[in-house]
Amino acid sequence: MAKLFDIFSKRKIEKKKEKIIVDNRERNSLVVSELMKMGHEIEWRQLAVGDYLVNGVAIERKTVSDFKSSIINKRIISQLLELKQYDKNLLIVEGIIEEDVYSGGIHENAFRGFLLSAALDFNSRIIFTHNASDTAKYIDVLARKKEKGELAIRASKIALTREEQQQFILEGFPNVGAVKARRLLEKFGSLGRIFSASEEELAEILGKRAGEFRELLD
Repeated sequence: MAKLFDIFSKRKIEKKKEKIIVDNRERNSLVVSELMKMGHEIEWRQLAVGDYLVNGVAIERKTVSDFKSSIINKRIISQLLELKQYDKNLLIVEGIIEEDVYSGGIHENAFRGFLLSAALDFNSRIIFTHNASDTAKYIDVLARKKEKGELAIRASKIALTREEQQQFILEGFPNVGAVKARRLLEKFGSLGRIFSASEEELAEILGKRAGEFRELLD
C-alpha cells in the first residue's frame, strides 16, 4: 500500500493547454516565449486588430514608449475604436518598471488627461504591467478563465471619413493642431485651396507660423 501511495502522491496534474491567437508582428516578443513556457499553444495569424486573441478577448499590447508616441501622433484613438469591435477588449501598456510614464515626449498632465478620456469617453480598459513576464501572466490568467467569449467576430481597420483624412493630413504639419486644422478647412473648404492660399491668407489662422507652413508646401 505504501508503494501505491508514493506513486499517486507524486503524480503531477497536467494543466490543460489553452490556444492563444497571436499576431505575426509579435513573433519577437518575449511575451510569447513566456506563454509557451507556461504550456499555452500559440496560433500565429495576421490580425487586423489587436495583438492577441484569448478566451474571447482582444488585446492590444504596447510598450510605454510606444504608448506615449501613439498618443502624440493620435494613432491610439483609431486603435481604441478598432478594439471596440470586440465586446471584450484590453489595452496592455508594458514596462512601467523600466520607464517612467511621466517622462519624455509628453507632458504628465496630457498623459493623465488621455487616460481619463480613454476611460470616460471611449470606455476603454487599460492595464499597466511591469514587463513581458508580467504581461504573460495576465494573459495566462485570462486564458484559463472558464467562461469563454465569442471569437468569431470579423474585425477590420477603421477607414477614416474624407473630412477626417483631410484633418489628419493637416495635423501632420508642425504647429498645426486639431483646432487650427478644423479652422483651415472651414475657411478654405479643401486641401487644394489651403495649399494654394497666400501667406497672408493663412496668417489669419496660423499667425506667425503661416510662413513656415508656406515654405513646407513650396
